[in-house]
Amino acid sequence: MVILTLNCGSSSAKYQVYNWETRDVLAVGIVEKVTLGGSFITHKAKGREEYTAQHDCPTHTDAVDLIIKTLTSKDQGVISDMSVIKTVGHRVLHGGMKFTKSVIVDDAAMAAFNEVKDLGPLHNPANIMGIEAAKKVLPDVPHCAIMDTAWHQTMPPESYLYAVPYEWYEKYQVRRYGFHGTSFLYTAKRAAVLLGQDPFKTNLIICHLGNGASVNAVKDGCSFDTSMGITPLEGLVMGTRSGDLDPALPFYVMRKTGMSDTEIESTLNKKSGLLGLTGKLADRRDIQAAAVSGDKQALLAQYIEAHRVKKYIGAYQAVLGRVDALVFTAGVGEFAWFMRNKILEGLEGIGIVYDPKKNEMSHTRNTETIISKPESKIPIYIIPTDEELVMTEDAFALMQGTYNIHTSFTYSFQSKDYVNKGRAEGLRNELAKNPSLTEIIASPK
Repeated sequence: MVILTLNCGSSSAKYQVYNWETRDVLAVGIVEKVTLGGSFITHKAKGREEYTAQHDCPTHTDAVDLIIKTLTSKDQGVISDMSVIKTVGHRVLHGGMKFTKSVIVDDAAMAAFNEVKDLGPLHNPANIMGIEAAKKVLPDVPHCAIMDTAWHQTMPPESYLYAVPYEWYEKYQVRRYGFHGTSFLYTAKRAAVLLGQDPFKTNLIICHLGNGASVNAVKDGCSFDTSMGITPLEGLVMGTRSGDLDPALPFYVMRKTGMSDTEIESTLNKKSGLLGLTGKLADRRDIQAAAVSGDKQALLAQYIEAHRVKKYIGAYQAVLGRVDALVFTAGVGEFAWFMRNKILEGLEGIGIVYDPKKNEMSHTRNTETIISKPESKIPIYIIPTDEELVMTEDAFALMQGTYNIHTSFTYSFQSKDYVNKGRAEGLRNELAKNPSLTEIIASPK
C-alpha cells in the first residue's frame, strides 16, 4: 500500500510517498518559495541522487501539479501512475473547535475548513487547494485531514482564553488555538523516548522554528500553552508575520495612513516579521548571508527574532515549573546554528547551558542530536521533525478504523527501537564524511 502525504504551507509544499508494507519512504520532496517567485522543487527518491529543478509556482495548485508530474516522470518518478496510491494525508492548518483529531475528508469537513480559512489566511487556502487538486487526480481514494490545531485541544482555559468579553468566546469561538500541532506531537513523543520517560509524565519546551514559528509548552505529554493564537499571526517573529504586538498598533497606523483593516491584516501577515525588518528578506539563509556581509538591518532582525524566542522559553519554564528538555525543530531549528546560538546565549541562569561547538556541528535532518553541556540542568535536543510520518500513520489508521486521539493511540516512532530507514541511510553517508558527528548524536536512555 502506498500513501501520499501533502503538506502545503504558506510558501512551500512538502510531500512524501510511503510504502506501508515495507515501512519505507519511496520519495520525499519540497517545492519552496511558492508564491514568492524563484520557486523550485527538491526531490529525493530512494537510492538516487537528489534532484533539483527551477519551476515557477505562483499558486499552490501549480506546486501540487509539479509534485505529481515529478512522482510519475520517467526519469525521477517512483510510481507508475497515481492509481498506485491508496490514500492521501493532508495537512490542514486550522480546524477551529470542531476537530480534536484527524478525520477523513468529507463535504462537512471541507465546509468547516472553509468556515475558518480567514483565521489562517496564509495556510488554510493553500491546504484547501492542495486537497481539491489531489482529489481531482485521485477521486476514488480516501483523503484524510490532519489538523495543526488538534494537538492543542488539551490546553486549559487559562491558556486558551483571551481577556476579552466572554461572549466573544461563546458566540464566535474567539480563543487561542495554536498551530504546528503535527510537528509538536512528533517531537514530544520522540523527546520522551530520548529521555527514557513516560510520555505522559514529560514536560517540554519545543521551539518549532521555520518560516512560520511557534513555541509549545508541553505538560505531562500534552499541549499546555503555545505562542500562536486564534490565527498564526501571534507569537514569535516569523518570515513575514509580525508576531506579538500592541493590539492598539494597527488602529494607530490606520488613523495615520488611512489603511483599511484588510490592508493592515495583509501587511501584518505578509509584509512584516523578518521581511518587514529587513525591507527585502524573509528567508533565514538570505538574512544570515546579509548579516555576515555586514547588513545591519539583517543582523538586527536576527537579534529581535532570538530575543522573542528567549522570552517565550523563560515564560514557559515559569508556567511548567519543571522542564525535562528544551527541543528545537523545523527548518531553522534544525539547521540554523547561528540562530540557535543567539537564542541560547545567556540562558545559564535558568539552567540551560549549551555547547557552542556542538551547536555549530548540528545541522542535519538524519539524526537527533544533543547540544547541551553536561552541567546543563535541562538537556537541549535538536529533533528533526517528521510531520509526514504522523500524517501517514494517521491516514492509514483512519482507513483501517483503528485511529484515535494521541492520548489513546501509539505511533511507531514511540518505540525505543524505531528507525527511519531513509534517515539512517543518510546518516551513514554523513558519518562517512564527518565521523565527528557521532559526538552529538542523541541516543534513547
